[in-house]
Amino acid sequence: MSKTRKSAKTAKKAPRRKQTRRAGAARSSRSALATALNPRKPVQDRITAIATAPLAICDDDRTLQSMLDVLRKRDEPIDVRLAALASIQAASFSVVAFQSCRSDYIAALRAVMDDPDPELRQRVLGILSREKDGAAQKRLLEGLEKPAKALVPPEKALQLLGYDPHASVYKVARRIVENPPNEEARLEALRLLAADTSTRPVFEKILGDKAEAPEYRRIAASALHAMAPDTLQKLAREIVMDPSDSDEIRATSLTAIAQFGGSSTVAADDALLTSVDGLTGASSPDLQEAANRLRAKYGRE
Repeated sequence: MSKTRKSAKTAKKAPRRKQTRRAGAARSSRSALATALNPRKPVQDRITAIATAPLAICDDDRTLQSMLDVLRKRDEPIDVRLAALASIQAASFSVVAFQSCRSDYIAALRAVMDDPDPELRQRVLGILSREKDGAAQKRLLEGLEKPAKALVPPEKALQLLGYDPHASVYKVARRIVENPPNEEARLEALRLLAADTSTRPVFEKILGDKAEAPEYRRIAASALHAMAPDTLQKLAREIVMDPSDSDEIRATSLTAIAQFGGSSTVAADDALLTSVDGLTGASSPDLQEAANRLRAKYGRE
């Protein structure tokens, strides 16, 4: 047989092989979905099957609704529901293919955001928060204002609200800074407020307060660097020159001055530089290192 005829024969077979592979993949996908949706199958088998399903979820509305039902049904094993959520979420990354499914997906997430299972609740609220969903934001804020209705711990609620902060969120965060339910919530509230320039006085007070924990004061310094750099430099200078302040915060303040202070201003500040000269023998290695860096920058070594 000539090479030309062999090539023609091979070319005819190629489309058939592709069609066969596609048909086989479709059968495999249907089989996986049948296992995934069958409550009589072992849990692990269903989870494994669900993991192969993302690309098929939006093939037709019946398949999508069946998978959403698995997610919504509280009598389904929680591991199966979590697997269904992960599979649908994976499908959502294919933006074009998933577009027609998105509204049903969001509605299902809203239906389970107050589910009894805390892990499912938190995952669902995380997805909705990244989508900047108003219904989820409302429930998170309600939980911060009325702890008995909280869907997640306050620090997690603040973290999730940080995806789309606005006036109502800032108002609640400021209240939590003043009267926190726990230290983690206060930290998250301060991190969130770092984007709110109207909170500048709060950060000035925290940075200047030696009774505040170093972690809070570092967050305050970072926030002031972004919203009021001149104020940060002023407060940092005061902290560096106060021997009664924390070595940790003095080191942070020295670093802020060395990295972001105006070179001509610092170079002309004899009182500051003389004070820094006296820190080369500090007991804190971090403070000593920060002092040496600033002295080297301004030729004091």
